[in-house]
Amino acid sequence: MSTPLISACPGPPACTAVHTYLFVDGLDVVTRGDSRMVGLGPRELLRPGGPLCPTDTPGTVEVAAQERPEPGPDRLTVRIRLRGETVIWSDLMYPGLDDGVIEEVRFHLEQYLGEVERAYAALKDHP
Repeated sequence: MSTPLISACPGPPACTAVHTYLFVDGLDVVTRGDSRMVGLGPRELLRPGGPLCPTDTPGTVEVAAQERPEPGPDRLTVRIRLRGETVIWSDLMYPGLDDGVIEEVRFHLEQYLGEVERAYAALKDHP
């Protein structure tokens, strides 16, 4: 099982806008998936019942948008589904630590939901 870590960039002056960081086992999924991308807004991705919350019906979630070299129409998506007590992200395509391609990751449901809730609660500290 993998371990998620979700955080948000605080926005200016560090970045032009607040965006979400998605780490799996210490690897930045967005940057490793496509270096032109920046994570979408955390208030949308992390809100209760939002797109990162798994359901019995699989769904495709946009997690990042093209920002470099300039904003564009490309999106980075993740397919999220729930199987028992396991959250599965699939349709991934980023290099792992061993340079092998990671196409799917699995999380324990309780740990995953706790991380999404923790990250959303942390937004209160940032306007």
